Amino acid sequence: MENQQEGPVRRESGSRRRVRARPALIASVAGCAVLSGVLVLLPRERSAGTAAPSPGALAMAAVGSGVPATLPGLAELIDEREHAVRTRPGDATSWAVLGAAYVERGRRLADPAYYPRAEKALRTSLKVRPQRNTRAVAGLAALSNARRDFRAARRWGEAALKLEPRRWTTYPLLIDAYTGLGEHKAAQRTMDRLTELRSGPAVLARAAAVYRDRGRWEDAAASLADAAAGARAPAERAAYLERAGQLAWERGDPEIALRHFREAVRLDPGQWAAQAGRGRALAALGRTTQALKAYRAALAGQPCPRYALELGELYESLGRPEAARVQYGLLRERVRSAAAGGADEELVLGRFEADHGDPEAAVRRLRAEWRRQPATEVADALGWALYRAGEPGEALRFARRATDPVRGGGVRDAQSMYHLGMIERELERYGAARRHLAEALRINPHFSPLHAPAARSATEALGEPPDEGVPKMDGGADDGAG
Repeated sequence: MENQQEGPVRRESGSRRRVRARPALIASVAGCAVLSGVLVLLPRERSAGTAAPSPGALAMAAVGSGVPATLPGLAELIDEREHAVRTRPGDATSWAVLGAAYVERGRRLADPAYYPRAEKALRTSLKVRPQRNTRAVAGLAALSNARRDFRAARRWGEAALKLEPRRWTTYPLLIDAYTGLGEHKAAQRTMDRLTELRSGPAVLARAAAVYRDRGRWEDAAASLADAAAGARAPAERAAYLERAGQLAWERGDPEIALRHFREAVRLDPGQWAAQAGRGRALAALGRTTQALKAYRAALAGQPCPRYALELGELYESLGRPEAARVQYGLLRERVRSAAAGGADEELVLGRFEADHGDPEAAVRRLRAEWRRQPATEVADALGWALYRAGEPGEALRFARRATDPVRGGGVRDAQSMYHLGMIERELERYGAARRHLAEALRINPHFSPLHAPAARSATEALGEPPDEGVPKMDGGADDGAG
């Protein structure tokens, strides 16, 4: 039963040593559970008897390190800064902080209506103080990342770094931008510099993403465990536990994933990404009623298109097509809302169209996305859309790109391996298809309520590899076998 005590969150098996951040390429943290937010909780030490700082003061404690503040803290901080700029419209710092808080709140709530307000506040800060206003410039980089406009994020991030090369909080913004553009060498150089400038939980969490991107699951799990242990505030620890849960899920261990997700929600009830993770893990464990409840809770707090797609597919797998259509309608609505706020959700829309809508429309959307920002996840989605549209030959090129370790596909997650295997099967490359479908199920046998069963069916249909045996010889003449 889900309401039973699950016990404390423990480290996963594998490396038990403390893992330091090593120079390497960082993975992009896709979807709505991004660790590249704007505000972080870094509470100051206080003596006994001193009143605890307010949520707004905690949210204001530091800016730009990639760990979200609590939602109540953000709300209080926004109220404070809105009052400040009304009374002191020439206060560039307050405008920049207000813009950063809008970005983070919009990201945490999947509400892109905050993004135009953030842009207005940040540009007002630059207008008031056009010279050496690093805080506003970095805020515009964070805003661009939240909108998935990685070219703009790279431009603003590089400008902020030029202003203050030792301002370490700029580096995570640039890493996200470079990764979103598929510029893996630049991301690696930036990560190298970050580890030279800074250590601690935030950098350990980013190191974990590096290890994950290289397929080094054990090191990633150990690094996230160290990050969570060293976190200085509940919201910070919850963010790292959410990532640990996602990592456990990707490795095919829903029970460990569920423990991490539940602890993250306990520490920070506004950790909606962890709530959606609970839905994912519960569905894999066959606890579908509880899974549906968790997904609905996540969508109520953070109506993210990806969560709507996942819930819709879960409904489909349960034979509830009408309920699935409701979620797909929500997905389309949220994508339109994102576009109105200047945000790009073409990737999730393309994935949806490929499987549940118009595959040819998916190809058009994803080709355009690939031209804008050729990241590994876009290659995977485009390859699958091409396959679904009846173009397996071209699809194979993109599917191989998405799973090529040299070109950024070192993580080899279950979904991308499934896509590759199905494309190969269509092209009658049965040996390769058999290997890659089996690998998808070995990595995570629960990776999708719809596609994991399809992978199992395809694997069974392919059967065992043929046993060609030893070539027969007749009087020393080769019969041509082998």
